[in-house]
Amino acid sequence: MNFKNKRVWITGASSGIGEALSYAFAEQGANLILSARNETELARVKANCDTTEVLVVKMDIGDHKSVFETIEKVLGTVGKVDILINNAGVSQRDLAINTHFKVDKQLIDVNYLGTVAVTKAMLPSMILHQLGHIVTITSATGKFGSPLRSSYAASKHALHGFFDSLRAELINDNIKILLVCPGFIRTNISMNALVADGRKQGVMDEATNNGIEPNVLADKILRAIGSNKEELHVGGFKEMLAIQVKRFFPRLFSKMIAKMKVT
Repeated sequence: MNFKNKRVWITGASSGIGEALSYAFAEQGANLILSARNETELARVKANCDTTEVLVVKMDIGDHKSVFETIEKVLGTVGKVDILINNAGVSQRDLAINTHFKVDKQLIDVNYLGTVAVTKAMLPSMILHQLGHIVTITSATGKFGSPLRSSYAASKHALHGFFDSLRAELINDNIKILLVCPGFIRTNISMNALVADGRKQGVMDEATNNGIEPNVLADKILRAIGSNKEELHVGGFKEMLAIQVKRFFPRLFSKMIAKMKVT
């Protein structure tokens, strides 16, 4: 796919995977809409993008009402979006028994319902124009559950159910859907992960620190969009092995994941 002059909206663009994707699309000559909660960091990313047009939009996908209002307003200005990258989200680092229910709800409100809100706000325009590519960053834990990630994994599993269904519904509307399942990627995700009472963990996990660089993932995502892939798995040996073992040997997986180092 030629991304030159394509309009790409990236949520969670202020750091990590979203920031890497911003630079990757900018290098291809795309016009960008970058959204996140932190306008200062979005401005920094914008300044580093070598492209013709970058629009910064402050948006918290956990505030569902404002998501619809913001996207309607922006679409009224730019007309249409060719590619939507659903990347914003938050992770978890605590046992289910310890995690306050308010934290479980927050993870679902942001990771699942926030992503659904962004997508539903964008869909009428894509259907009207009979074009679009929706890319949703889920996780390897969207394919299997692991310790310390109960509600995070649940929110990512939910995304697979929603977008697999949506793909089937849009088959005649020229709208493509790609689900990206990263394993450990070297970002601040573990620093910002929520612990039992909703505070940020504030610690870089060893597994995350040793993960794949986000620019490597970004390059693979652009290639996957270009080849119209429906699902992309990217990660280290352990995560990719776990996906396959879960699929073909579920009882063995249950024993394996209980012993696997996940931080």
